[in-house]
Amino acid sequence: MLLYVLDLAGVAVFAVSGALGAGHAGLDWLGVVVIASVTAVGGGTLRDLLLDRHPVFWIRDTRYVYVILVAVALTIAWVHLLPMPEHALALADALGLALFAITGAQIAEERRLPAVIVILVGTMTGAAGGLLRDVFTARVPLLLSSGIYGSAAIAGIAVYLLLQAARMPRRWAFHVGVLLIVALRMGGIYGGWHLPVLQLPG
Repeated sequence: MLLYVLDLAGVAVFAVSGALGAGHAGLDWLGVVVIASVTAVGGGTLRDLLLDRHPVFWIRDTRYVYVILVAVALTIAWVHLLPMPEHALALADALGLALFAITGAQIAEERRLPAVIVILVGTMTGAAGGLLRDVFTARVPLLLSSGIYGSAAIAGIAVYLLLQAARMPRRWAFHVGVLLIVALRMGGIYGGWHLPVLQLPG
């Protein structure tokens, strides 16, 4: 039940992220719904297809669709009534990345897959929706920028797995992994943290 609730929360947060991204791109309300939906379910859909989980989660359970619609409606209402906080898109994306990365890793764990595959599946689950959002709204994808993004998901999932191997309860390992991903992503935004950049001569 906790995994299900967190999955719904990840969908909601990523729907907000997608709606804000669509707003920055100047799309109409239908475009906002489309981008929010792609952002919210893109990573989870790819995860389910690769893990052969059929039907995919949002077709099997329509509550995910309703969560997206409610999140979009609340986001539209918010931006029309109150000023949007600075870095709201980045914060929403960081929360979505963290929740989806760890829950995606947990789903891969249930298939008893090797740790490296768990990390890859979790990272893909967390990052693919934001990647699609950025591509569709003609932005440089956050995943491919020099800031901490995909690497934050990798680090958070790795720590989550290591803590469980050290006999920490799964629930607490989950919280630590999520907080680490958000902290690293915020460090990339506010502190300018980034991985080394490949410098080619000439």
